[in-house]
Amino acid sequence: MSRPRRGEREAPAEGWRGWDEYAPFYDWENARTVGRRDVPFWQRLAASQEGRVLELGCGTGRITLPVARAGAHVVGIDRSDAMLARNRQRIRRARLGAAVSLVRGDIRHLPFRRRTGFSLVMAPYGILQSLTRERDLRDTLVSVRSVLASGGMLGVDLVPDLPKWDEYQRRTSLTGTARGARITLVESVRQDVARRLTIFDQEYVVRRGADRRTHRFSLTFRTLSVRQMVRRLEAAGFEVRAVLGDYDGGPWDPRSDVWVILAARR
Repeated sequence: MSRPRRGEREAPAEGWRGWDEYAPFYDWENARTVGRRDVPFWQRLAASQEGRVLELGCGTGRITLPVARAGAHVVGIDRSDAMLARNRQRIRRARLGAAVSLVRGDIRHLPFRRRTGFSLVMAPYGILQSLTRERDLRDTLVSVRSVLASGGMLGVDLVPDLPKWDEYQRRTSLTGTARGARITLVESVRQDVARRLTIFDQEYVVRRGADRRTHRFSLTFRTLSVRQMVRRLEAAGFEVRAVLGDYDGGPWDPRSDVWVILAARR
């Protein structure tokens, strides 16, 4: 692989990188951070639509399973085999195989026929922020529109202002236990403000008795403002119906710690 020339910036990492390595720790971490606070929102949104639901970046099933339990038929897509393996295991345990279908694929080029007719596409918990290049986001929105039914909805959940996060080095962010092991997350954060990228360098230290193993990987996210995202949705053929500042339907304002955009296919 060639190195960038002097004065050139290195290309941003593909946003899907790191997620296979993250899979064993994803549920453990998110139970201690976001938890289930967004789950009822997605359940209500799915219940308000008639027809199948597509979840982008379905991962280990944190949203997939509760939405299916609430009565929706969910198709989940993810690029990570490791994430999907955990999702399938949870589906089997919950006996939800008739309500959930999982597909390995790239959300930039959805592997479904045009006019598939999904009534709702869910993009929860910042999944669109894993698209580190402008063309990745454009391709994804165009692909999503192509598989939505006429008037079908797209729900986008964004993590606000990643470029404003403080940079830090080797901060112990979380500690706890899981399956008899002691887990410590040591995290560093660095930024590329010009590209609106935030890179999380993750180090999970897992101790079982005298055995100590360290797992290292990086996750890269990109942030756009609400106004910028709205413009991109409109350019891709969507009509923005609502911009929310919480999971209870409250209005958005610049201080909101949740950004949710609901848009309909024109």
